[in-house]
Amino acid sequence: MNWKTEWKIFAALVTIFLVAYALPLGNPKIQEAIQEAFRLLQWYARNHTLACVVPALFIAGAIITFLSKASVMRYLGPNANPVLAYAVASVSGCVLAVCSCSVLPMFAGIYQLGAGLGPASAFLYSGPAINVLAIFLSARVLGLSIGVARAVGAIVFAVVIGLLMATVFRKGERAKVEAALQMPELEKPRRHIGKTALYLACMILFLVFSDWFNPGNVVVKTTDGREFKAVVIHETKDTVRFQLEQNLGSEKSGDKIMLPKTEIAEMQERKTWVLTVYHVRWYLAGLMALAVVIMAWRWFERDEIREWMHNTWQFTKLLVPLLYGGVFVVGFVSVLLPEKQVAQWVGDNSLRSNLAASVIGTFWYFATLTEIPITQALMKLGMHNGPVLALLLAGPALSLPNILVIRKVMGNRKTLVFIILVVVMSTVVGILFGAVSK
Repeated sequence: MNWKTEWKIFAALVTIFLVAYALPLGNPKIQEAIQEAFRLLQWYARNHTLACVVPALFIAGAIITFLSKASVMRYLGPNANPVLAYAVASVSGCVLAVCSCSVLPMFAGIYQLGAGLGPASAFLYSGPAINVLAIFLSARVLGLSIGVARAVGAIVFAVVIGLLMATVFRKGERAKVEAALQMPELEKPRRHIGKTALYLACMILFLVFSDWFNPGNVVVKTTDGREFKAVVIHETKDTVRFQLEQNLGSEKSGDKIMLPKTEIAEMQERKTWVLTVYHVRWYLAGLMALAVVIMAWRWFERDEIREWMHNTWQFTKLLVPLLYGGVFVVGFVSVLLPEKQVAQWVGDNSLRSNLAASVIGTFWYFATLTEIPITQALMKLGMHNGPVLALLLAGPALSLPNILVIRKVMGNRKTLVFIILVVVMSTVVGILFGAVSK
């Protein structure tokens, strides 16, 4: 019997028992928090699971199954050329333009195949942080200086965090190199690396198109005759939550309102090239899916396909419960920590304000691009530019759901160091940026 595992299960059961026993369900705030937790979970299930998490899980399974360990060790291993390794890791993350939930399964795949901790950490950070669409939208909505600072900061962060992770855990990395050298010579791959790369590229393009984000800029007309501009924050089966872009009665620009769908007469989208791609995303994703099916049929054996499905299922069991649990907790806490209260903590460029922004960004869950309207609302409530950048550098790369998964893959110590690096670097850069952008 593994006593360590049994104690973890016992601790989890005790925690659930104490919460269920003591939670004040009669408190209106707690009732609202529970409802919000289920709303966010439903939004996540309806908008991110099938289009984002599921394709990423299949990609992770394919990485483990079809990508040779020798190839990963050559380009991303702890003994690989560092310039090449960090360039590949950073660029790979950059081109994905997806949220952190999509990056996590792929990170787990390459890490389990033997990628060095440094390049793997750089990939883990760069995927959601160096999002080209998010950077352009940051510059347009929040200001050019913030957009440029976010782009430069994210690229530098990816490399520096990777290098520092590799340095802190260099003993473990040396052991990984020695173990690799002692391994018997790997079997020759069944097919040329070019075929495997093309296959994975088509799967990744399917993910990029299926998870292509709608910025949510709309003009809303209600059944009682009101009309206003807003951004869709998230949509459930019965309701839509908006962030106002103009004053609406007693509600101010930047405030969030939630309307039942029965009260919405019309939502007109404001046209952009991003929205154009969004409306044809399933045609593009379908072409990629067709290419994947044809390649799998022509190039792979049945035993490989079965192994792929098995590895995908293993990743599903490992990651999905943690992601869903983390999203639920974030939805619950969000009601207990309203934006106006957060804005009071980040109203200047002090160490406290930047640290608060970094910590909140680290544990909060931001779906792709939603950090921008949320940050815009905080800025209207008085958030200083320094904490704004700190939030944008820490927020998209980490969240409570991500941390739970990363801990499962890398362990407690490595996860803790990764979090500390993100928080400290975001805080320091936020202070410096705030000082020069007065």
